[in-house]
Amino acid sequence: MRVLYIDIDSLRPDHLGCYGYHRKTSPVMDQLAEEGARFTEVYASDAPCLPSRTALFSGRFGIKNGVVGHGGTAGNPFIQGVGRGFRDRFGEESWPALLRRAGMRTVTVSTFADRHSAWHWYAGFNEVYNHGTCGEEGAHEVVPYALRWIEDYGTEENWFLHVNLWDPHTPYRVPEDYGNPFQQEPAPTWLTEEILAEHRTGFGPHSAREPHGFGGERVDRWPRVPQEIGSLNDYKQWMDGYDTGIRYADEHIGQLLEALEKQGVLDEVLIIVSADHGESQGEMNVYGDHQLADTFTCRVPLIIKGPGVKRGVVDEALHYHLDLAPTVCEWMGVEIPQDWDGRSFASTLRSGEPKGREHLVLSQGAWACQRGVRFGDWLFLRTYHTGLKDLKPTMLFHLREDPHQTKDRAPDRPDIVGEGKARLESWLADTMVDSVKNMDPMWTVLREGGPFHTRGMLESYGRWLRETGRGEHAEYLEAHPTGLP
Repeated sequence: MRVLYIDIDSLRPDHLGCYGYHRKTSPVMDQLAEEGARFTEVYASDAPCLPSRTALFSGRFGIKNGVVGHGGTAGNPFIQGVGRGFRDRFGEESWPALLRRAGMRTVTVSTFADRHSAWHWYAGFNEVYNHGTCGEEGAHEVVPYALRWIEDYGTEENWFLHVNLWDPHTPYRVPEDYGNPFQQEPAPTWLTEEILAEHRTGFGPHSAREPHGFGGERVDRWPRVPQEIGSLNDYKQWMDGYDTGIRYADEHIGQLLEALEKQGVLDEVLIIVSADHGESQGEMNVYGDHQLADTFTCRVPLIIKGPGVKRGVVDEALHYHLDLAPTVCEWMGVEIPQDWDGRSFASTLRSGEPKGREHLVLSQGAWACQRGVRFGDWLFLRTYHTGLKDLKPTMLFHLREDPHQTKDRAPDRPDIVGEGKARLESWLADTMVDSVKNMDPMWTVLREGGPFHTRGMLESYGRWLRETGRGEHAEYLEAHPTGLP
């Protein structure tokens, strides 16, 4: 069996044509979705990059594997201690390790582990191609490695090739000579003058006045992005940059498919397209980053096409992204570890019948300390540390009526808030029983000073807020270390 897993960093599904987007960002991915299966409600259990990919490849939630952030103690997996054998858990039971043991040649073309010092993530790969640019590269730098590998080995049996593209990840840096395919097309219309005006009086890293971080950053290297979101024209430029990144990645996916076709094996390859997490584009006043445990940070696309996959499947059930690993294992007849948190939906690929979950619990520990519960039409958010953003301890959004999370329904729906809290508490009780260290690494993040990316930034950000006429927000944050009343 042959598997091509295309992993596109920061790709949100509602910016793909096959998920209903009005711009033609993804003709290649759209065709794959038409010929295979498309999953509409897949969420990263842990966000952003390092927690997400660690959960997927370990088969276990961050609360169990230990990685819920990008730095500090929670940036490393739990130490196994006396129970560790000659090889650790990642070497024995990670997704690539299981595939390799089953006779697959496992290959990754990715700088991800180098970018995050996530060396555990390489466990189980026979071959690693790291071109040393730490996630700053474009698809034109990544794909040639994969094309050469396909040319040399594509006709062989039993391989798993992971290709990691970064083009939709902020800052948007598709080469200038590629142009702007969306110059004449309108941006999404949910962001109004009124909402933007509110955002500009608000605060938070990557908010409208400081979309590149904490304010005052130089963006000369990135001509596709404005210095700040000061108008709807700026927002359009920002969106054009993001969508151009998607289109650029999509065209390079086409090159991979053409190479497989040239080798005569395209119809024999299980092709998977997904992402580690999404990308906020103004929702909750976060522009171009992935800072929450909400829909736009955690929801990812999932498209699967290949031999045996029923054509035209659209699955709207709730799934974790880490359900993908046991699905591929079952598809190949590989035994799934009993303590993996992922659940296979391989039967859906064959029959089209959905096999999802009743609810999902989502985690963010790098830019905020927050957990979300996705159930029915609702998203419930519980915040423990805001990461210098304007967040309330509990928030609630009705995603069908308000898909861009503009109205907090918590004040008028205490019944649904109660249900969200109950689901979260039940999940915490159940997962802690199986946690390696019987501890929640989210509390380690809090004890170590809060989210890694905002730790130690209050003083400089407070100065910026005062310089830009928002001194009241600086005073509030200085009086409330976690950002919460």
